[in-house]
Amino acid sequence: MKSRMIGSDALQRVYPSDLVETLRAEAGLDPSPLTEADLRAGAAADCEAIFSTWGMPALSETELAVVLPRLKAVFYAAGSVQSFARPLLARGIALYGAWGANAVAVAEVAVAQILLANKGFFRFRFSPKTPAETEAERAESIAYPGNVGCRVGLLGAGGRIGALVAAALRQHRVEVLGYDPFLPDERAVELGVRKASLEEIFSTCQTVSNHLADKPATRGLCNFNLFSRMPRNATFLNMARGAQVVEEDLARAMRDEPGRTAVLDVTDPEPPVADSPLRALPNVLLTPHFAGSNGNEVRRMGEAMLDAFRDWRDGRPSSARIEAAMLATMA
Repeated sequence: MKSRMIGSDALQRVYPSDLVETLRAEAGLDPSPLTEADLRAGAAADCEAIFSTWGMPALSETELAVVLPRLKAVFYAAGSVQSFARPLLARGIALYGAWGANAVAVAEVAVAQILLANKGFFRFRFSPKTPAETEAERAESIAYPGNVGCRVGLLGAGGRIGALVAAALRQHRVEVLGYDPFLPDERAVELGVRKASLEEIFSTCQTVSNHLADKPATRGLCNFNLFSRMPRNATFLNMARGAQVVEEDLARAMRDEPGRTAVLDVTDPEPPVADSPLRALPNVLLTPHFAGSNGNEVRRMGEAMLDAFRDWRDGRPSSARIEAAMLATMA
């Protein structure tokens, strides 16, 4: 078997030297990375498998037939495959993705932020305090419920990230309400999630965390009708996509009730423009799209693709396998 690597300069972090050596031994990997130009020039014409990460080029069915005629499988150590998956699947090429491994990193950040939000952390973190201000805030902090019995809303509760978050919140005795049109009732019961409307979630939850897939139907879904329902000390977290939020509406709701907070890891555009109303609001915290795999965490995605390769080689089923029908609901 012959295999090659293609992707961004993150390849060496996602597939560190020990993983490369294992893939060299087991998958016949040539570890010298290919560029998109190399690929289009036919440098991988005899390749049966590709190991990739961010930066995987999108090739048409015709291009694949010409430049990768022997390709049987692609192992993508990153998140969304939407930009390149369909021609591969149409050609009968097996596609495996590490979105599940990447989801672990996002879920860890989401759980941490939810637990902090329920305690009022983001409300009280904004500026240095005088002793009198600190005392006033300490008195005000009793308005926050903490985590036991606290109601949290998960948008996209049935997705990989939402399910991981719901499972983690169980041990903290948090009540979880979920919105997800694709979440079957029996699966909601398994996750310990009570299905609810968007209106109920935004009206009654202390913290709302967005993990919806990026689809036309979800863009602009979070608007003033919802944000205006948030309780006075509630928090909105967004680790999905900025386009799902009408940012002018969010800014208006944050101005109308300064006790509310928003923590945004994603915006539209990203980063927000210089004169974005979000930048000027003291109760909005902008983070640099760091919730996904970073630092040493990216190794987890490479390891997942090694496991997926072994499953493919040995003819075993794999939870990392992506089928065409899955693309309708995946991020």
